[in-house]
Amino acid sequence: MGRWICCLCSRVADSLMLLLVLALSCNPSTAATASPSAPHIKPSYSFGRTFLGLDKCNACIGTSICKKFFKEEIRFDTWLSSHLKLPPSYLLSYSGNYTDDAKSWRLVDITRLTSKYRHDQADKRICTSLLKTKTCSLERALRRTHRFQKWLRAKRLTPDLVQGLSSPMLRCPSQRLLDRIVRRYAEVPDAGSIYMDHLTDRDKLRLLYTLSVNSHPILLQIFPDVEGWPFPRYLGSCGRLVVSASTRPLRDFYDAAPEVAADLALQLLTVLRSMSTNDLNYFFYFTHVDAGTFGVFSNGHLFIRDASTLGIIDKEEGSQLIDGQQEYKDIFSCLTVDCQSAFVSCNSIREKHSLVMVCQELLPKLLKGKFLQPVQDKIDSFLQHCADGLTDDQGVSEAVAKLAELLKPLQSCDSRFAYRYPDCKYSDKY
Repeated sequence: MGRWICCLCSRVADSLMLLLVLALSCNPSTAATASPSAPHIKPSYSFGRTFLGLDKCNACIGTSICKKFFKEEIRFDTWLSSHLKLPPSYLLSYSGNYTDDAKSWRLVDITRLTSKYRHDQADKRICTSLLKTKTCSLERALRRTHRFQKWLRAKRLTPDLVQGLSSPMLRCPSQRLLDRIVRRYAEVPDAGSIYMDHLTDRDKLRLLYTLSVNSHPILLQIFPDVEGWPFPRYLGSCGRLVVSASTRPLRDFYDAAPEVAADLALQLLTVLRSMSTNDLNYFFYFTHVDAGTFGVFSNGHLFIRDASTLGIIDKEEGSQLIDGQQEYKDIFSCLTVDCQSAFVSCNSIREKHSLVMVCQELLPKLLKGKFLQPVQDKIDSFLQHCADGLTDDQGVSEAVAKLAELLKPLQSCDSRFAYRYPDCKYSDKY
């Protein structure tokens, strides 16, 4: 009897031990603690919908590049770090890295259309002005507006649908320009059509929202770099973040060597000339320029880094809106600007408008004190004539032509200027 009880106790103990082993193997945390050879989990970004702005869609830019973010094929400038952390959300732009094969990486710029603070203020304005609440569904609120209801019924994007929007690109719209926007809108499958039949309600709201906040990504899409336009390549959007090819702002080159400064100044003048005279007969002008408006690629090529202040006048068709129609304003007119701000008349834009601003704001900082006398004095004199040419278009043209003529011999031909090297070795210009 005692031997039978002892045997039973032994079997019960064995059963309890088996249950304990099974329990340990089923508990991940206990098993990980018990096994020192547990696999190391690769650190990765913890993307939140809020950081990307996906929580605000479809009052956002798009989602075409979201997969790249979540697959870590787009990383911020800490991508080589062992602890991948997201940068602060309040920054306006970020330096990032982009890959298609997980082996080779290239630099990209990741930007917001406006600061997160201004985005948040605009979101609050939508809720308080449309629904009289502090928080709301932005999409539901915007869909109820008179403007968006007109967009839903429209077959074609016409000037009356964009009247009163604050974007300089749309202050003097032509039907030809609006058709180009619809036909080349990159956040939807390419239909190649001027009609909006291929745009869903969601697509229309995203396009309207982007045009209302900042037309920069739209300009990159409809005038792509592969066609020779001086803009960085548009790679896509996710929520309220835009990804494009990376450039260093012009301000980084204010202390550059004389030959680099001369090269950038000549490129700048060439870009402005192409924006006023091109095969498509569009006249581009700036409403504002600063040290971040232009950027330079790693090969030395200068591009327009920030197109948000670019206006467009169609020299072929002209403006489809008279100035009085521009005064129409609604919530879409006020997402990032003061609703009381006045529009610039289309008829007041002059041919040399952008040249004068660049001569006032950028070229003096780029070329100041770079060259020996008497060359420096001549450069300063031409810049002053250009900057003072508010009422004399002919005087501006002559000053700029003389400035370019003076700068050309100051260029050099070497590998620092990869965008034109080694071609320049076989040119008589250098």
